[in-house]
Amino acid sequence: MKVRFWGTRGSIAKPGPSTARYGGNTSCIEVRSSKGTLVVIDCGTGSHGLGQALVEEGVTRGCLLISHTHWDHIQGLPFFAPLFQQSNEWDICGPKGLSGSLRETLAGQMESTYFPVALESLGATIRYWDLLQGSFQVDDIRVSTHHLNHPALTLAYRLECDGATIVYACDHEVYSHAAADGHVRLDGPDLRHAEFAAGADLLIHDSQYTAAEYPNKINWGHSTIEYAMRVAREAGVGQLALTHHDPLRTDDELDLLVERAEATMREYGSPIHVFAAMEGQTIEVKAASPSATEPAAAMTQHSIQTTENAQTVLLGLHDPEMITLFANAISTDASLRAVKVTNAADVHAAATSDRLSVVILEHGPGHDALAMCRQIAADRADDRRRLPILVVADREYPGGAKAGVAEWLVKPFSSVYAQAKVQAWVHRGTSRWKKAAIPADEDRRLSTLRAMGIFDTPPEARFDRITRLASRFFAAPIALITLVDPDRQWFKSRVGLNIRETSRESSFCAHAVFDRSTLVVNDALVDDRFAENPLVVDEPRVRFYAGAPLILTDGTCAGCLAVLDTRPRWFAASDVQLLEDLRDLAVSELERERSSGNGSAEDSRLA
Repeated sequence: MKVRFWGTRGSIAKPGPSTARYGGNTSCIEVRSSKGTLVVIDCGTGSHGLGQALVEEGVTRGCLLISHTHWDHIQGLPFFAPLFQQSNEWDICGPKGLSGSLRETLAGQMESTYFPVALESLGATIRYWDLLQGSFQVDDIRVSTHHLNHPALTLAYRLECDGATIVYACDHEVYSHAAADGHVRLDGPDLRHAEFAAGADLLIHDSQYTAAEYPNKINWGHSTIEYAMRVAREAGVGQLALTHHDPLRTDDELDLLVERAEATMREYGSPIHVFAAMEGQTIEVKAASPSATEPAAAMTQHSIQTTENAQTVLLGLHDPEMITLFANAISTDASLRAVKVTNAADVHAAATSDRLSVVILEHGPGHDALAMCRQIAADRADDRRRLPILVVADREYPGGAKAGVAEWLVKPFSSVYAQAKVQAWVHRGTSRWKKAAIPADEDRRLSTLRAMGIFDTPPEARFDRITRLASRFFAAPIALITLVDPDRQWFKSRVGLNIRETSRESSFCAHAVFDRSTLVVNDALVDDRFAENPLVVDEPRVRFYAGAPLILTDGTCAGCLAVLDTRPRWFAASDVQLLEDLRDLAVSELERERSSGNGSAEDSRLA
């Protein structure tokens, strides 16, 4: 892959004589695979020059990955020329903002108060994708995401293609303040951050501050150069590009910092090449030892879903100031509710009996949050979903990660910071399994199914021919004709499954029945409706699903013709059309069932 830096400055654009060599534009990089696939990461002011170059080159297709929606990473969007070209197609991907979808946030900076052209006026065909942690495919480039530590929901990106790997981690702050100087081994979430970059051929990492500057920059959401080098060493990367340069940093000062960084790497005996990213710099990234990577899913929308009920945050705090600060922070978000407790027994009872999203404890004299963390972890040992526990303290204490502390919140900090931390952890932990809603015509739909009397009848060749054809046409190991009743989906015909039915709440087809349109799930593991579905996490371990609803002549939907696979797949428009053609054959057979009068013996489970 080839990488070109178009913007390397942090926080605010700073063009001028003292920044001419490394550049004054904010974050934007261009990545190309050997096949020509284009991925742009972040859309700071550097994207203006890139956009002009792409228009001149005649590039009409690309994918824009946004790390987060702070202005220095999106201000170039209204000036990104390819988005104004009617012949262009772009996918814009990024984490959902704290107050709305990615599209809503981007539209906000283009309201008439700030900009004369609205987002809706852009000429290109644009698809917006709200991302969580997961993986997807952009043509031949596999993209994986990982949460970063920043006052807004922020993602790192790992790009794998042609045997090479690039990781982009900007903006990110050290979790453990003790690790800011780069001397201590990483632990807990800092270690997981390094693991995300493991083996990368190029790591592009936030390095806005030095360790000496960091004590005055705590909770500002940025890394030190020393921490970035530590991450690079523990991750075993090939090259480290320092980026998001402080706007007050001159070219000469950056030269000195790079010299010190190179000396530090030599002291550690590390072969890693470290450099400061420079506008206009192009790097060809090759794998040290090429290895095959498992194909990921094609581009799949996996939005952060808000649930019908508010997410519960347990506040086990004692300091009245902290109680007020967190209560105010949570009250500004309608999707959150706070439960306040004041003693260890109440914390323990609430943590074991309630469906919580986040627990916030306080550690200090007379309040042993680490012991409470260990007790909660022991009581919830059988829970597949790890409950994040944030601990407020005057400093970080040893043993936190081992005890189960997800993150230390070191005082002092603001209400805005508290809100961002709570929302980020809630979004990470939200259950990723959404049960289908009930159709508005449910009573009439069930009445039609009762009259057909088809439930629990033996297999029939006329239906089995259709599922065999579907399995063969799509090379799918599983093909089904499903009928959905009040509490189950029953398979009138099945290929590749031994079971005859599943619960309705775990049914993919129930979603298509409600939507009354063909549903395609390219990779269930990165789709928040299905990632924790029992049919995904347990047998048959569904990764791909495509289902066309069986809509009868009276307008009711009986179920679906569906094909499934245990690996992620891409389904083209022509595949959807073919599936719907086969679906029409199944509907014709069901209509014959209705007209033949074979319905005198009603299915007892529907009665």
